[in-house]
Amino acid sequence: MSLRYGIQLPVQSQSTLYTEPWEAAAGPEDLIEIARVADRSGFDYVACCDHVAIPRRLAPAMSTVWYDPVATLAHLAAVTERVRLLSHVAVVGLRHPLITAKQYATLDHLSRGRLILGVGAGHVPEEFEALGVDFRQRGAVLDESIDALRAALGPDEFPAHHGKLYEFHDLGQRPRPAQPSVPLWVGGSSPAAVRRAALKGDGWLPQGDPRDRLPGQIARLTAQRAQAGIDTPLTIGALTEPLYVGRPTWDVGRRTLTGTPAALAESLRAYRAMGVHQIQVRFRSRSRVELTDQMTAFGADVAPYL
Repeated sequence: MSLRYGIQLPVQSQSTLYTEPWEAAAGPEDLIEIARVADRSGFDYVACCDHVAIPRRLAPAMSTVWYDPVATLAHLAAVTERVRLLSHVAVVGLRHPLITAKQYATLDHLSRGRLILGVGAGHVPEEFEALGVDFRQRGAVLDESIDALRAALGPDEFPAHHGKLYEFHDLGQRPRPAQPSVPLWVGGSSPAAVRRAALKGDGWLPQGDPRDRLPGQIARLTAQRAQAGIDTPLTIGALTEPLYVGRPTWDVGRRTLTGTPAALAESLRAYRAMGVHQIQVRFRSRSRVELTDQMTAFGADVAPYL
């Protein structure tokens, strides 16, 4: 089976951990072109992050540039045809599940069934406090939110959920998602997140696990699902090292994988050997043009080896 590949969009989030300098002056036109190139180059998905507001103490590292995922992915759905639309990740505990379901069901409907709903617990206490949500209970909130969203994004026009935190029934929502079942991927690499992905997810989105940690994490996921008697497939993901197709003429950093398409593909196939189904790739670049050239080269020259 081929290793699928997707990309976290640049521009829409600008943490100092991964943002390239050219992104600071980029905008909607750049996002549109990048999404179109992903669409043409065989990328399985484009992804968008979720933060409502960044506290001043974290702004120097995280920046305050975080586009809304629903608005951004809906905008890009209108200018693409096949690439899937992933929230990586939506902090769904910040909002009532019916609000989240309304937004993402509409996105799936408008995109003709291209949504992948990635969810996570969140990590910024001030966001939760400002929105009236208990940060200390975010794991329990996420667990029930997933159950509520399963119901609210299902086929029923009048979904029902009866939980400790959320209660709804006899409340109709249309449009319904175009997909009979919206894939729900769980993000995070803590023991609690891995267990949540194993027991509640259709997929797992690790957050920065290096290669040497992935086999152990995947083994835990597999064992927990088996112990719970879950035999449905789970899409296992991985975040790759930064990539550069070819031989760069500038300093792309020590951790960046570079080289010929065949050499890059050989390195990336190691993920498939671990049991990974999809990789999220990131390219070093000095401009939008260099990024889209890298994406095009990856799709044309590296992907066939995967």
